[in-house]
Amino acid sequence: MALRLPSRFLRPIRATAALLPVLVGLALLPAPALRAQDAPGVRLGLKYVAGEKKALIVLPIAGTRGDSLALMLSRDFTNSDRFSVVSTSAAPPVNGSPNYPLFSKLGVDGIVQVTILPSGWARVALHDVGLKVVKNTRDFPLPAPVLSPAWRMAVHGIADAAEEWITGQRGIAQTRIAFTRGGRIYTVDSDGANVTAVTPSGMSPQWLPTGRGIVYHVLDGVRNPIMYTDLVTGAQRTIASAPGVEHSSAAVSPDGRTVVYARGTESGTDLYAQPLEGGPARRITVGRGRASTQPSFSPDGQRLTYMSDRSGHPEVYISDVDGANVDLLTSGSFGDNDYRSGPDWSPDGRLVAFSSRNNKTFQIMTINLRDQTTRIVTTDGRNEDPSWAPDSRHLVFTSTKSGTRQLWIVDTESGATRQLTFGPEARLAAWSPRLLSQ
Repeated sequence: MALRLPSRFLRPIRATAALLPVLVGLALLPAPALRAQDAPGVRLGLKYVAGEKKALIVLPIAGTRGDSLALMLSRDFTNSDRFSVVSTSAAPPVNGSPNYPLFSKLGVDGIVQVTILPSGWARVALHDVGLKVVKNTRDFPLPAPVLSPAWRMAVHGIADAAEEWITGQRGIAQTRIAFTRGGRIYTVDSDGANVTAVTPSGMSPQWLPTGRGIVYHVLDGVRNPIMYTDLVTGAQRTIASAPGVEHSSAAVSPDGRTVVYARGTESGTDLYAQPLEGGPARRITVGRGRASTQPSFSPDGQRLTYMSDRSGHPEVYISDVDGANVDLLTSGSFGDNDYRSGPDWSPDGRLVAFSSRNNKTFQIMTINLRDQTTRIVTTDGRNEDPSWAPDSRHLVFTSTKSGTRQLWIVDTESGATRQLTFGPEARLAAWSPRLLSQ
């Protein structure tokens, strides 16, 4: 059956006929006169352009659970918000090398071709349709059994590597999000699968920079400790604990050596810093009866942002890591907002995301640290507790937009959102670093 071309393809074809004499002349030029970037047709870029989406297709994959593998890769590329993904079922049959002109007519820029080897590894080839070449190829291990958590994370790693081949930046599929549900800490893969309870109790998890473990607090009404759990071995230990003291909202420094947490007594709540491996705590803030809590480190570990009500109502402040040079970050000059909380510093250091009460409900906002400009990134429902993805582009947050508090993800560039969790209420999420070694 002949392929019917969309009108957007017909216009270039008519223009080509008019230019035929010119093209004949070009064909007579010596080969070096034609550069690779002058080749006709759609092709992959080497640099991501904001708002631009390349069209990818994952070819059908033969073998055990090949359909699941193709579906996961397609979904990861879609979730990256950097690609338009053509359905695998729309792929023309491929025996040997792809028919590049045919894929070009379909508007496809890149082809992801996966072959399951006898060893169980996956051989992945990325084809640049416009240049009619294999742009990259690499073998990836796929741990058994198929569909296990380890297998799923390995597949996410394939998607992230392919995204890096195309854009120069590794994707975020091979990450997890930790969150609070029913007084316990759970983790979930970035695509919403593999929801797993990892602690018997706890709230407000934060990841170690290695992704190996999490810190969190437990409100047991007795010693209210800050805890650490190793996610590989399951081992737990107490970092801070004292009778009659409420410890909360722990954050780990980028070098993984220091934990900053809030310590609340009858005289107020202040931030303290303590070595992760144990040692005396050092006071950072002096609130004199006020509350300072919810700390977040700058990427270089030299500064902190946190919430404080020292001015009479909660605002977001910024200071050196020892508490000096305090500045009010959210100035209160952008509308009827008198409650801001939950700051989180983006991994690239440019933005701080936070919750802000706007028109009697909470929304997620960002503030640019260079020029102090603010931006609202959510609109529907009550939205709180933002946490940045490693790409400094996506945020996970708690929202009531589905009727109950669940975790959602927003692409701060396009505004696109997707629901991450379903079922019992979920909140207080923290996005992991990239989990390359796990």
